[in-house]
Amino acid sequence: MTTIDPNEERARQRDTWEHAAGPWGRRADRIREWGMPVTDAMVRSLDLKPGQRVLELACGPGDTGFVAATEVAPGGMLISSDGAEAMVEVARSRAAAAGLANIEHRQLELEWIDLPAADVDAVLCRWGIMLIVDPAAAAREIRRVLRPGGRAALAVWDLPDRNPWATIPSSAMVQLGHAERPNPEAPGMFALAAPGRLATLLADAGFADVEVRPVELSRRYRSLEEYVEETAEVSPLFSAKWEELDAAQRAEIARLIAAGAEPYTAPDGSVALPGSSLIATALA
Repeated sequence: MTTIDPNEERARQRDTWEHAAGPWGRRADRIREWGMPVTDAMVRSLDLKPGQRVLELACGPGDTGFVAATEVAPGGMLISSDGAEAMVEVARSRAAAAGLANIEHRQLELEWIDLPAADVDAVLCRWGIMLIVDPAAAAREIRRVLRPGGRAALAVWDLPDRNPWATIPSSAMVQLGHAERPNPEAPGMFALAAPGRLATLLADAGFADVEVRPVELSRRYRSLEEYVEETAEVSPLFSAKWEELDAAQRAEIARLIAAGAEPYTAPDGSVALPGSSLIATALA
C-alpha cells in the first residue's frame, strides 16, 4: 500500500479544487438541482432561527449555505467558505447574482478553521470532510468553533454500491487500465461511508446526540452523452484521466459506461441514476 504524504496530499487537493472551480461554476445550477434533497435535509436539521450565525465549510458553488442564509435573515449571517480561493469566488459571484446580502465569503480550511472558539451557532459541510487528510481534526475544529448547544450538519457519500452514478465511470477507467483502483486509506468520496464511521468520528470529537441517516437523490440526464459530458467536466479524478485519452479510448470508455448505466436507461435514452448521501447531525 502506497504511503500518503499528508502535505503532498493537501497540496494536491488544493490544486485539484482550484482547477475544478471553473467547471463547477459552469455546472452550478445542475449541481444545485441534484443536490437539493441533501441540502434541504441538512438545513432543516439545524432548525435555524433569524439572527443566528452559520458557517459553511467546503461550500463549493455555495447553494447549501445560501439556503441557510435565507433562514437566518433578518439579522443573521452566513460565513460561506472553501479551501480553494477560486471556489470562494464562484460562491461570491452566485450569492451576488441571487441578491443575498447577509453573507461573508472566506477562504478557510477544515482542519484548522481560522475563527475564534464558540463563534457560530451552526455549521454545514456538504461532501467535504471525507476528502481531507485528517477528518478527525476537522471534526474537532467544527466543535471548537460552535457555541455550546450549537448544531452541526455534515454530509458524506454513502457506500459505493448505493452511488452507481459515481462508480460506473470510475470503474470503466479502472477496467481499461487508465486509472488505478482507489487507495482505501486515502481521502476520497467514500472514505467515511462505512457504517458507523461518521458517527464515531463525531462522537470522538466530543459531539453529543449524533444521528446519521441516508438521504436518497437522483441524477437525471437526457442522454448517455450528457451523463458522460457532465462527468468529464465536474469529476476531478475522471476529468484528469479523460483529458489524457484519444478519441478511440474515449469511445471505449463511453461504451463501458453505457453498459454499466443500462439498468438505469429508459427506452427514450434518458438516464436516471440513483445516489445516496449520509447526513450526520450533532450537538456541541
